[in-house]
Amino acid sequence: MKYNFSTIIDRSNTSAIKLERLSSIFGNAQALSMWVADMDFATPPFIINRLKQRLDHPILGYTDADNEYNNAIVGWLSNRHGWEVQPSWLSFAPGIVAGLNHAVQAYTQPDEKVLVQTPVYHPFFYAINNNGRELVKSPLTYNKNFYSINFYALEEEMKKGVKLFILCNPHNPVGRVWTRDELTKMAEICLKYDVTVISDEIHADLIFKPHKHISFASLSPQIAEKTITFGSASKTFNIAGLTSAYVVISNPDMLKTYNRQVELNGTGHGNIMGYEALKAAYSSDGQIWLDQVLEYIGENIKLVKEYLGANIPKLTMVDPEGTYLLWLDFRAFGVDQPELIRMLTRDAGIALNDGQMFGSDGTGFFRMNVATPKSNVQEALERLKKVFGSL
Repeated sequence: MKYNFSTIIDRSNTSAIKLERLSSIFGNAQALSMWVADMDFATPPFIINRLKQRLDHPILGYTDADNEYNNAIVGWLSNRHGWEVQPSWLSFAPGIVAGLNHAVQAYTQPDEKVLVQTPVYHPFFYAINNNGRELVKSPLTYNKNFYSINFYALEEEMKKGVKLFILCNPHNPVGRVWTRDELTKMAEICLKYDVTVISDEIHADLIFKPHKHISFASLSPQIAEKTITFGSASKTFNIAGLTSAYVVISNPDMLKTYNRQVELNGTGHGNIMGYEALKAAYSSDGQIWLDQVLEYIGENIKLVKEYLGANIPKLTMVDPEGTYLLWLDFRAFGVDQPELIRMLTRDAGIALNDGQMFGSDGTGFFRMNVATPKSNVQEALERLKKVFGSL
């Protein structure tokens, strides 16, 4: 393997959120941090080198997304995912969370219904509630460590006047990579009830074989006309601190509406380093690095599954089809959520995301980030065994 993902990198004194907030959120500044969804691997050297080259120029003024940047996105989406887009369809967001808020503001009015599939990435809730829209939940079905879509329930909610659907594709936190058939059924329901779709595809590159990411807007020209797609190199290449994302909207009227909202919010200027990092990431070097990091993360996932089965069989996990986030099911221990949090943070000394932050149907679950050196994963498992192994 060309790249080394096993080295422990000291992130102290870098203002890293996953360390700086351990005390305020978990009450344990020394906890093993496996919560925030960024990697503990070094940002790829070809990205760092590109940033250094840009810093050789002494002016860091206002900068546009240039042709190289736009073509890098177009090429990556084509080569990696088989989705053919045009540079004229692209816009900017200062991070996908900001973009979600822009889109909710642009395509809905106060009190209109916005639907999500729970448990789901918690900023979806904030983008809806904080903007005065009505949150509609369509829970996923959980059976035998697998999540699926209840299409009947989804349509029942859609027909009640849902205006906007925020789709998590691939899904965070449950790790599903939706199949073409599942996406097509969702698209048919959205078209039937004239529902606009925001597709958050930030984890699109983090897919484990034989699964394949399919962009929602690529299903048909009809659904593309109703879809706003958000993407970013941030999760894939560990550059989330550059707060840069892109938007793909093929419908010119919808693109104009989105850009108008960006203008109203004053967030239309990207940052230089975000542009430069993406150009380096979406390259042949990026393809090689990504394949190798996926192999390493896959080994970490296998380690967790085998260790739990052998040592803590009551603690189960959903087999992730994508993302580097594991969804752990603690419900068999018969312990309530506050006590589980105490056992994890105080007794085991591990910081995991509380499943309830993803919705009430996340009760009894916790999210673990395994995009970290294998030694960290092994340490986390041993800590879990000490606390839960004999229960």
